[in-house]
Amino acid sequence: MAGLAESGSNPDVGLLYDINGLAKDAPQWFDRGMEFVGEYGLLLAMVVLVLWCWRGVRQRGGEDAAPSVAALVWAPLAAGIAVLVNVPIRGFVERPRPFVDHPGLDVLVSGKNDFSFVSDHATLTMAMGVGLFVANRKFGLAGIGLALLEGFCRVYMGVHYPTDVIGGFALGTAVALLLSPLAMALLTPVTKAVERSARAGWLIRARGSVPAERDLLIPGTSTELPEDRDLAA
Repeated sequence: MAGLAESGSNPDVGLLYDINGLAKDAPQWFDRGMEFVGEYGLLLAMVVLVLWCWRGVRQRGGEDAAPSVAALVWAPLAAGIAVLVNVPIRGFVERPRPFVDHPGLDVLVSGKNDFSFVSDHATLTMAMGVGLFVANRKFGLAGIGLALLEGFCRVYMGVHYPTDVIGGFALGTAVALLLSPLAMALLTPVTKAVERSARAGWLIRARGSVPAERDLLIPGTSTELPEDRDLAA
């Protein structure tokens, strides 16, 4: 794969130069902002999105509160598992960072000495976005949008090839979807036990919450609306 990256006719390299070239024409303050957003900002935004969705689940309550929280817990767990799966992939492919083989890139982040394929940031954000989509379609679409922006930022910053990002998207999506049924089978009993706890029940259902009549996160009840079905159905 590293050999392919050395070819100037490779569209992967051409797209890398096109996107990273935008950084050369941008003012320095904008590049510094993209550096923060691409390195930390979008990851923090994904966490905030999951917590925001969890807050709504708690306040809405209902019989499906525990399975819904279990689905939300799966989103960050899926991201962590996907990154672990990426460790042997990176070691097997051993693709150097793009700035190693291609001079003239505007690299916005220093100290990136590990291998490039696949992108951890793209893997993390897409796994969380797809995991969130399994729980709630509207929040999930927002999360997937953040993941796509993360992928663009990694190429803009000069630290990944476009195919590194695409590989990360594929890995994150596969882990989040394929392991979702098993994760829900394991996590739902745990969240139901927490819901029955006098001390920790607030994590699942807020005091005074009432059963929800719409926007249920987990299918399987008679009140579920078709537009809110999740991918695990």
